[in-house]
Amino acid sequence: MDTPPPRTEPTAPTDADIAAFKEQLGRPPRGLRTIAHRCPCGLPDVVETAPRLEDGTPFPTTYYLTCPRAASAIGTLEANGVMKEMTARLAEDAELADAYRAAHEDYLARRDAIEELVGFPSAGGMPDRVKCLHVLVAHSLVAGPGVNPLGDEALALLPEWWRKGPCVTVPEETAESEEARP
Repeated sequence: MDTPPPRTEPTAPTDADIAAFKEQLGRPPRGLRTIAHRCPCGLPDVVETAPRLEDGTPFPTTYYLTCPRAASAIGTLEANGVMKEMTARLAEDAELADAYRAAHEDYLARRDAIEELVGFPSAGGMPDRVKCLHVLVAHSLVAGPGVNPLGDEALALLPEWWRKGPCVTVPEETAESEEARP
């Protein structure tokens, strides 16, 4: 992709955002804190989750990609061996490994600012391997370019998933209740 989607400011989730999340993932959100990034179509594409779910279970994936179109495109990258190639490069390229370790530290700092999860890793395989491109892309969308080098690379390989319009349709009654709010 030539131009990735712009960074967006985190916002409190609305009823329409929660309805979109349910449509995107087929389930209600767990541990939802904020809409961390919005797709250019206006729907959430990354949510920020609490480090612990409501029942106290640790949940170290702070940034969770919700857009099914983006997730599908990332799944294709994973199936084509991109993670294996990136992990191999980490072992060979000290500069890349240092930048990826810094991304790991950024991810942990963002999570720890919410609640510290002592002894839990960051996510996506950071800092030593690439285990989940979905997490790395979500981190890149939230943090912006230059923070997570492998997330930025994966993002650049993706098509513009928003070009066809919203990935899901929010039920009208939810959208209408949002409009009626003061």
